[in-house]
Amino acid sequence: MTKRYISIFALAFGLLLGTTSAMAEGPELPDAGTNLRDTASLQRGAHIFFNYCVGCHSLKYLRYERIADDLGLTEDDVMKNLDFTGGKFGDPVISHMPEDDAQKFFGKAPPDLSLEVAAKGANWVFAYLNSFYLDPKSPIGWNNTVLPNAAMPFPLWELQGEQVPVFKPGKPGEDPVIESLKLLHPGKLTPEQYQQAARDVTNFLEYASEPVALQRRHYGIWVVLFLLGFTFLAYLLKKEYWKDVH
Repeated sequence: MTKRYISIFALAFGLLLGTTSAMAEGPELPDAGTNLRDTASLQRGAHIFFNYCVGCHSLKYLRYERIADDLGLTEDDVMKNLDFTGGKFGDPVISHMPEDDAQKFFGKAPPDLSLEVAAKGANWVFAYLNSFYLDPKSPIGWNNTVLPNAAMPFPLWELQGEQVPVFKPGKPGEDPVIESLKLLHPGKLTPEQYQQAARDVTNFLEYASEPVALQRRHYGIWVVLFLLGFTFLAYLLKKEYWKDVH
């Protein structure tokens, strides 16, 4: 029986080690540096998302009213500055692009982004927003090193500018390999400002993937304090019950 348990433990450990190794072999992504406690960053990210992304992408699990409550905004703030789809204050965030038009323009409907960060991670989304480049061979004129042949044109090109690939030196006949991206035409923002903008959008999408996380972290502090206090009282009670036991 003992040998059986040892074998099961060894197998589980081997699978865990193999999974960890496989993850380590993936491409290294830059740190998004998101912080859900940074309300100003969440507000800036929401502003960018609703000005550049909501035309195609929905957040169907998030309501305008919830955004106002969590991000410290009033109903007037949200309806004037974030609602460009004609939704009501209590409605979920739904893009106004008809699905038929999306199929015609992009070949498929743009995905809902409610769970994008939960599915792929904040670092992936941040890297994706930094990795668009001009590609004359692409039908949409853009490509992406994180998600090659993405059907989405770059929505933030006006802010970042236009990047072009720098290829690694290779032998004749070999397929060119992109080594890095170079900014060809600057956008409205400096590279540092764009990095912050991409971080803000990623931060907002991380919040959108789990809005309750803000409340959970707030309540978590009080729960821990309660448990510490309860543990102290339980210890005193235990001492009182056992004080006459020798």
